[in-house]
Amino acid sequence: MRIVVIGTGYVGLVTGTCLADSGNQVTCVDVDASKVAALRAGKIPIYEPGLEELVAQNVRANRLGFTTSAAEVVPHAEIVFIAVGTPQSADGAANLQALWRVAEDLAPHLATEVVVVVKSTVPVGTNRKVAQRLAELTGRKVHVASNPEFLKEGCAIEDFTSPDRVVVGVDSPRVGELLHALYRPFLTGNKPFLQMDLESAEMTKYVANCLLATKISFINEMANLCERAGANINSVRQGIGHDARIGFAFLAPGVGYGGSCFPKDVRALIHAAEQQGLPSLLMRAVDAVNSAQKQVLFEKLSTHFAGVVTGRTIAIWGLAFKPRTDDIRDAPAIELIERLLAAGAKVQVHDPIAMVNVRAIYGDRLTYCEDQYEALNNADALAIVTDWNEFRSPDFERIRNRLRALVVMDGRNLYDPTTMAQLGFQYAGIGLSTPSG
Repeated sequence: MRIVVIGTGYVGLVTGTCLADSGNQVTCVDVDASKVAALRAGKIPIYEPGLEELVAQNVRANRLGFTTSAAEVVPHAEIVFIAVGTPQSADGAANLQALWRVAEDLAPHLATEVVVVVKSTVPVGTNRKVAQRLAELTGRKVHVASNPEFLKEGCAIEDFTSPDRVVVGVDSPRVGELLHALYRPFLTGNKPFLQMDLESAEMTKYVANCLLATKISFINEMANLCERAGANINSVRQGIGHDARIGFAFLAPGVGYGGSCFPKDVRALIHAAEQQGLPSLLMRAVDAVNSAQKQVLFEKLSTHFAGVVTGRTIAIWGLAFKPRTDDIRDAPAIELIERLLAAGAKVQVHDPIAMVNVRAIYGDRLTYCEDQYEALNNADALAIVTDWNEFRSPDFERIRNRLRALVVMDGRNLYDPTTMAQLGFQYAGIGLSTPSG
């Protein structure tokens, strides 16, 4: 099929590349000329394992191209995906300015039988409004479909090419059949193609993200309670996770969720519910618990140093909101850095991928270390914020030799408290009881 993808952000670039890799002719459009030039030169604006190679492969095969001109490619498209950002507004609602701008720009160039697919995360009712606006601008019915994405940063290619399910909201059987044909190569192993109305597809995206965010906030609140009560959240997690009704997914205690989706989607759903006259008590609690959880590491450090962090040197391992990405949006590490700097601490940081993005914010206010052990030099404590694989089995002797004081605040529970105590470390995790003896 001939496909155009509007937007070369995370979702648009992954979507366009994977659809090209399955044999379609795909052009990605972006208004940022420098980004398009970089993509044509083989430079990827985001970090996603395997994406750079897949883009290059499909560009060489002439299945994938990039342009700033929608007018050149949209008239020939059978399907146009809209994959622009819908960031959070001041009131928590999704900001749809980019979406409406794209709709206005697309309208003069749309072919008669084209299907416009909204991949962006949008409030319930938006797709139908887009269809109405396109009808006003073109003077004819334009089929609009909702196709929410469920991509995890760090695993996006695998998630797209081997999805748990594909969800589409459509307004006609023909559109459903077209999208089913498009996604059929990826639906192996009897994975379902779920066709529903526009509003239900829009809602599915928000409900999925908000449920996952709820699980994270729940286990974090329980971890904090375990810590106060002398229980061990790792043991409790085993005790509940083997219940088939509960499971283990998204029930790992830590320092809160971040990234481009969960924070804004939770707040967008709160706003949408309240617009309908329904106070979103649970989602407000989820958001509040997560905001508080991002303060936990600083509070542990402050308590350890008797409330005086000024003049201390703190090493931080992990800056991205999760491993296998360079995304620092709403990352817990950013919250920790802000608190430490405000308290007068010196901060030495290491992350395998995300340091460039952090440097763009903080400049020379931080010390950036390409080697994880270098970040420990003469530090009064190590704070672990992101669970990159290389932090899981470190050389503890090197840690001992580099730290000025053997203090480790582990926001991801990577190490065993008893072992750490035997090695001479003052160690604290999330929801872990203090080893006896």
